[in-house]
Amino acid sequence: MSQVTLLEEVSQWNQETCQQELKTVLPKLVAMHHDTDSWEEHTNILQIITSRFLPHLSLPELETGCFSTVLPKVVKVFASLLEEISKQIGGLSSQNTELHVFLRNILKLMVQTLESLSGCVRRVCSFEESVSFDAIRSLPSCILSVLKDTFQHCKDSEVMYSGRLSLVGDLLQSLFKEAYSLQKGLMELLDKINLEDTASEEEVSDIITVIHSLLDICSIISRLDIALHANTWKFIIKQSVKYQSLVEDRLRHTDIALSLCEDLYTSVQNCLELAQQIQQAGLQEVVHCPEYKLFQKATKMCRFFANTLFHYTKEFKAFLAKSCCRFHQLYLQIHSKFPPSVCAPSVPSALSEELRVAVLVPMDAMLTQLLSFRPFAESVLEPVHQCSTELCLPQCLLLVNVLGKLSSQPEEVLRLWSDGSQFSEENPRWSVFEAVLQSFRRCMLERAVPVWLPGVMLRGQAQGRVSLHQHVCAHMCACVAALPAQHFAPLERSLLATVLQAETQTAVLATDVWCFLARYGTAELCFHHVLLIAHLIRSCPGEGYQLFHLALLLRRLLFLMTPKHQVEFVEHFPPAQEENLCVWRHTLLRCLCTEAHMRVEKEVLSGASVVLQEWQNNSYRMGDIPKLNRILGCVLMLMGGSNLQPECVITSVKIISQLWSRMSSNQVQVHPPLQCTVKLLLSISAVLIKSIEPHVIVQAVSCLSGLTSQKCPDDLLLAALEFLASMGRVFISPNIQCQVLPRISGLFNGLLTHPSWLILHHVLEAFGLFAEITNHEEVISQTLTSEEIKTKVLNFLSKTVSHQESEEARLERLKEWRSIIEKHIEQMERETSSPVHTPLTEEPCLKRARQETEVEKEYERYLQTAESALKALQAIVGPDHNPSPPQWIRTRLEVLQTLITQINTTAIEQP
Repeated sequence: MSQVTLLEEVSQWNQETCQQELKTVLPKLVAMHHDTDSWEEHTNILQIITSRFLPHLSLPELETGCFSTVLPKVVKVFASLLEEISKQIGGLSSQNTELHVFLRNILKLMVQTLESLSGCVRRVCSFEESVSFDAIRSLPSCILSVLKDTFQHCKDSEVMYSGRLSLVGDLLQSLFKEAYSLQKGLMELLDKINLEDTASEEEVSDIITVIHSLLDICSIISRLDIALHANTWKFIIKQSVKYQSLVEDRLRHTDIALSLCEDLYTSVQNCLELAQQIQQAGLQEVVHCPEYKLFQKATKMCRFFANTLFHYTKEFKAFLAKSCCRFHQLYLQIHSKFPPSVCAPSVPSALSEELRVAVLVPMDAMLTQLLSFRPFAESVLEPVHQCSTELCLPQCLLLVNVLGKLSSQPEEVLRLWSDGSQFSEENPRWSVFEAVLQSFRRCMLERAVPVWLPGVMLRGQAQGRVSLHQHVCAHMCACVAALPAQHFAPLERSLLATVLQAETQTAVLATDVWCFLARYGTAELCFHHVLLIAHLIRSCPGEGYQLFHLALLLRRLLFLMTPKHQVEFVEHFPPAQEENLCVWRHTLLRCLCTEAHMRVEKEVLSGASVVLQEWQNNSYRMGDIPKLNRILGCVLMLMGGSNLQPECVITSVKIISQLWSRMSSNQVQVHPPLQCTVKLLLSISAVLIKSIEPHVIVQAVSCLSGLTSQKCPDDLLLAALEFLASMGRVFISPNIQCQVLPRISGLFNGLLTHPSWLILHHVLEAFGLFAEITNHEEVISQTLTSEEIKTKVLNFLSKTVSHQESEEARLERLKEWRSIIEKHIEQMERETSSPVHTPLTEEPCLKRARQETEVEKEYERYLQTAESALKALQAIVGPDHNPSPPQWIRTRLEVLQTLITQINTTAIEQP
């Protein structure tokens, strides 16, 4: 009987006949299926086998009698069908009827193949007895291979068929529907199989192959069907957990974890896109619109993926070391999509909150689960890890979240996060305290905007929104309060390192936490910290950000000391010793108890009088100015007291009166030490303005008016503004009004045109304060000499904004400023950390530029002063000058000549 005749005859048989002829006909059909090269015949034979004979095979006969020989050929033929479509698809069109019919026939054959495979699954499921992998070994692998090719074809169909999709769209839908049904049936079948712990190696390999194959399918169907995608993931996780003891060390854990992460992130993005569409449509009744139904479905998928990821990490955490970097990145990426992140998309707040609950709650549980996992801690605390700018705030909030969880963790977890790496063989990691402070430093944009976060509970009520600084500070202090004493060392190291870095607001945050630590701890701990900081201040090489930050910390800690310790601190660092002046000039007198207060005040004023007298005895040498400035800084510190004692006021006025008489604007303009002197004098005079004699006011205003504002450093200008504003508090006596008032108006007038907007703002503040309290209103009119200046002042006083900046423009401007400020801070830190002499190469250069030391700079200043004075004298005694100079001039010049010769001889003799 020919093959065609056999097929025609078998197709007419009923089930009873098929059962009777099973043993004789089925082997022939299997052989025909194996030998045929015709796609149609192959599909026809497959349908006959599965529909006519498969129902009559017992479970043990399925694999050996059918599956093992038929199914491999099915996979091969199915692949050839897809390959043929790829070859012919380019010529498909409605005009090319023959090709159109040909391709539709191929798709029909593919659908029929899937129907036949579904018949195989249904037959296996029909058995009441338990099914093992050995009984159906060829079936799962064949079906999964076909399903993967089918779903990939459906996914690529829009691009592959392009504008001709309508010609085969109905068959593609049937193909997907049949594949969907086939996969669902296969997963139900596999779910019924139970492997024992004594399962064979082949069975374990089979289930691992199934899991990995479905994982590959997941990446294909993620955008095809939500329900199928979710059900596939459910099956993968369920089977992985079900056979955990058998498969955990052989699963592709990294691939599974990464796929879950990508699916979760993609789902969150889809949700946000839908929320943006709802907002852009301006829909009032959001909950009743079709878009909201889609949003709810997408949110449900987000919740599913977040919970699935948490469940998987909980079960297989030990195998996910390589995935920790991705977990960390995912946490940051998702948090960047929600407020208060500045790059969070604008969506309705209700939808954002709904999505937040669905995603962030499981992710927070996942974070708690990973706290004890060293690879995750190393990823989060990695020192060289640099987040992109939009992820800086999420990184900071992640670390703050970790701080809040540490108190409930066992000792080994606390040590993992708080101590940092201890040995060189460990992967480098910061302590969590240093990581928090470093991440806060990088949130410069968020602090400038500023972003707001929910506050902590206070007396049972929410505090409301707080700044990022307050948020981080509150959580760090809460962590410090629960921190065991043995972990204080890394905390203290982190705080000190942050105080010594260049970004001031981060240093202020560290100072806040340090003050809490000092107040929360013992009085002896606070005293010990104050002594340490004072020693550090004495060791600072000069005026810089490190000295400024340490001084800020010292001022605040002094408030927290006991009176006894304050007195002991004065004894440790007596102001009478010059090396301690750098400590006292940065303190606040009002923080000290009465005994310490009186001693510091007495020693400072006594020391100032001595230094001033020495300067006078040394003929007002320029070399003594730095020493004078140091003691003047301490005198200024005394001015910060709330109630100045009469003796303090009298002595201070006497000191500054003598100094103002020696100040010359020409010298001040040239010599930086004198600029510092004038700055201090201006600040002290501003406090004591009501006690200063009129002639001293004239000297101060005259010196100030002789300076060119454009050449003065900013700190000198700010001190000048402080002094000018204080002039409004005094009535200028008539006998000096002509010398003072025009100069005040001239100074204000010139400063109101200063090019720096920052200085200009201070000028407007000072002028507004002066104008508000002065009795000399003519100064105001004499200052406002132009319409431009009038407009500036009036706009400032009325708080009128001349240009309203949009939120987008402001954000872009702040981003530009952030970049500039970050570069400036990095430059300052490089200059601080670099030694004075840094060799550029291993071999010395043949010729190097001269490096001036501090002593050489001092020599240069003195020589410039002498040279300037001699040139001025030369101009006076020149031939064109009348009358002729007196005779004693020649005598004095000869003495100077002798002095110059002696200095020159001494310099030559020294080695």
